[in-house]
Amino acid sequence: MADSCVEVGQKLADFTAAMTSEKTFRLSDYKGKNIVLFFYPKDNTPGCTAESLAFRDLFAEFQQANTEIFGLSRDSLRSHEGFKAKLEMPFELISDPDEAICTLFGVMKMKSMYGKTVRGIERSTFVIDATGQLVKEWRGVKVPGHVDEVLEFAKNLS
Repeated sequence: MADSCVEVGQKLADFTAAMTSEKTFRLSDYKGKNIVLFFYPKDNTPGCTAESLAFRDLFAEFQQANTEIFGLSRDSLRSHEGFKAKLEMPFELISDPDEAICTLFGVMKMKSMYGKTVRGIERSTFVIDATGQLVKEWRGVKVPGHVDEVLEFAKNLS
């Protein structure tokens, strides 16, 4: 993986990562489909739950737009499996404990939490088109209305 983070307009090199359902995410497996990769700070927290539910509720519409959805955080696969089951998510969650993919997309940031400075994932969403090119990014995402905006973008790609 590259040291610098990927930019809009850039074709992504193939990468793999462990994900739920004992599967492995491999970018090249999704050639011909658009991909939404949403990075979130932590399983089972209010904002991350709200965002995941919004993606879940619009999943069928994303599928109609030839778009696959993947959530990603640094949580363990075990944590992801519980979170996925609890929310009945129809899509897989990618575990990135070593921050390799987080680094590729440049989502690790210093954030203030309860008055302390902590390093964590900045809520961000990326769309990769059917050819493997990064075509859109949202950084510092606020959850309300965000997933609708992503869906609108995905529909216009298809």
